[in-house]
Amino acid sequence: MTKNTVLGLAAFAAMFAATASAQSINAAGATFPEPIYKKWFGEFKAAHSSVAINYNAIGSGGGIKGITEGTVDFAASDMPMTDEQIGAVKIKPLHFPTVLGGIVLTYNVPGVESGLKLTPEAVAGIFLGEVKKWNDPKIAAENKGVKLPNEDIFTVHRSDGSGTTFVFTDYLSKVSPTWKKNIGANSSVSWPAGVGQAKNDGVAGTIRQTPNSIGYVELQYAVNNKLAYADMRNAAGKWVKASFDSVTAAAASSKDLGPDFRGSITNASGPAAWPISTYTWLLIPTQIPDGAKKKAVVDFLTWMLKPETQKEALSLNYAPLPKNIVALEIKQIASIK
Repeated sequence: MTKNTVLGLAAFAAMFAATASAQSINAAGATFPEPIYKKWFGEFKAAHSSVAINYNAIGSGGGIKGITEGTVDFAASDMPMTDEQIGAVKIKPLHFPTVLGGIVLTYNVPGVESGLKLTPEAVAGIFLGEVKKWNDPKIAAENKGVKLPNEDIFTVHRSDGSGTTFVFTDYLSKVSPTWKKNIGANSSVSWPAGVGQAKNDGVAGTIRQTPNSIGYVELQYAVNNKLAYADMRNAAGKWVKASFDSVTAAAASSKDLGPDFRGSITNASGPAAWPISTYTWLLIPTQIPDGAKKKAVVDFLTWMLKPETQKEALSLNYAPLPKNIVALEIKQIASIK
């Protein structure tokens, strides 16, 4: 055997060993945080070439299904799992908030390109099918000087199981006793009116094509796609615009997420708070038997919580985590066995 052959075999063996030791981690779930997750997973791979985190944005319901059935290494969701859902998982998952975001009401009302104002009562009435016309007094009273048409309101909602729907209906359940009693908060609900479309693209596309329509999408999607969205009156009685500052203000006025980080921050009490704000979560198993895979997940979570990583959220119109939440999450990482 020649020296070159030996060197070639040695190089092949080294390459094979590196390939064999590479960790491929599969995750799936929420569409809302997909842009920031893809950015982070790509950056993490660039710094840790032996780890590849593959993310499939199939919706929060799909992520919860995946971790329940054990088809993914971890999941992502815009809604915290219920006690019943956690009980159905073989290995109990931990909730790790990752970033904050907001849900906004985007609309297509001819002649009203911007500046529409909506109260909680008007929003609930619209999606209950009780506020039927754009010039209804519940809308017109707060939009003096705006020429609202005497046209039927056409509502659009998500048809897929969606964490975005959970956040929006959680908000509606807090501001409308009728909504709470008859419909409630969930990733899929029985809508009293309107049509359903899949994902943000489906909702936004229908609204663009349908005059006098309104629906809900994530703030970052609305900003990136230059969609008009309404200002809202919050729980403190103040009119606010959706921005990562007002989303951060919602988190700041709702600091207690509970010991397992499953709390809700919709309809927060702060004067600057955006009322339909939320954390989004990674659902990480408490036990990861594969030692190398466990190390890769722990390393990613530790890296994700660094201040410089969190700051990247702003470039994609998400709000970074408050420092007190980061500190608690760092402690929780030790719970992964």
